[in-house]
Amino acid sequence: MAAWVGECVRAAWGLSLYLLLFLFTAPVAQGEKDYHDVRCKCICPPYKDHAGFIYNKNISQKDCDCLHVIYPMPVPGADVEAYCLRCECKYEERSSFTIQFTIIVYLSILGLLLLYMVYLTLVEPMLKRRLFAHSQLIQSDDDVGDHQPFANAHSVLSQSQSRANMLNKVESAQQRWKLQVQEQRKSVFDRHVVLS
Repeated sequence: MAAWVGECVRAAWGLSLYLLLFLFTAPVAQGEKDYHDVRCKCICPPYKDHAGFIYNKNISQKDCDCLHVIYPMPVPGADVEAYCLRCECKYEERSSFTIQFTIIVYLSILGLLLLYMVYLTLVEPMLKRRLFAHSQLIQSDDDVGDHQPFANAHSVLSQSQSRANMLNKVESAQQRWKLQVQEQRKSVFDRHVVLS
């Protein structure tokens, strides 16, 4: 089971490193935006018998207007100017690199949390069982230390009595604390006096 978890961890790290390597070695155009990173978006409301429509075109910022984006023009030549005045054109730009980097970081963190969950649900209980079994084995070796049947009976009895004393002390301290809390509640809520 531990080998399987180790393989999962190695695979997740390998995938994360591969994604980061791909991200940083992806070709980036120098001085010019990627074709999908820029666009001109024109929103045209209904005009006469033509329904409203949204037009998108990947062009430069200086050409972002109705005449360069809308093709073919839905209205005849005489109405083109009136139609274009109603349209609202906006130049939009985004960074694919930032989007890719954010997604990779998000997926890496999600993968690490998933591996941590697997560790908490599968590996940690196994380790606790092994540790508990090991401590039980050591304790049983200590108890069997003498071969005489009642040689260490006195020490076992004194240990159990000291444990009982400790439990009694804890219970009495807990009872005192509860009484103090009740007294403080009475003082604050009934008598409206704060204890110091």
